[in-house]
Amino acid sequence: MFVPEYLKDSDLSSYVLYGLMFFVGVSIGSDKNSWSVIKKVKFKILLVPLSVIIGTLAGVSIISVFVRDISLRDSLAIGSGFGYYSLSSIFISKIAGSVQGVVALLSNIMREIVTLLMTPLFLKYFGKLAPIAAGGATSMDTTLPVITKFTGTEYAIIAVFSGTVLTIIVPFLVTFILTVF
Repeated sequence: MFVPEYLKDSDLSSYVLYGLMFFVGVSIGSDKNSWSVIKKVKFKILLVPLSVIIGTLAGVSIISVFVRDISLRDSLAIGSGFGYYSLSSIFISKIAGSVQGVVALLSNIMREIVTLLMTPLFLKYFGKLAPIAAGGATSMDTTLPVITKFTGTEYAIIAVFSGTVLTIIVPFLVTFILTVF
């Protein structure tokens, strides 16, 4: 079977993800109802990533009480990954240690998997913004197709916005928590 050389030396899953993201983007961009959501919600769209930040940090603060081996500082840093496991776990490993880095990697991967599997239930019991909040930073990329499928394309723009804001904040917030707090 003939496979181009550039595909043999690269990560095929990345190209599949790029293709998927392209088609989701075309779908969102061509839907006129999607843009009406932005006009309707205006500045309220900022409340979505803000609520994810507050909710996540409150949740990991409560969890830190029950997990003896991880301090509140480390717990907040791990939660501040918001699902962005590749970058946050590297920062956490370098600053706090490899154990905390592995915990960050696993917890953020679990956040993504839970979002992918539980989106229909989140939608049913908590509303259309719940899958976006659950996905955190991944709501703009890997969990976007599932979120879009179940919430509709009009919420895809909110998901991309929230995921982008969270992705930008992750390196700053993780570093701030680990060095200042």
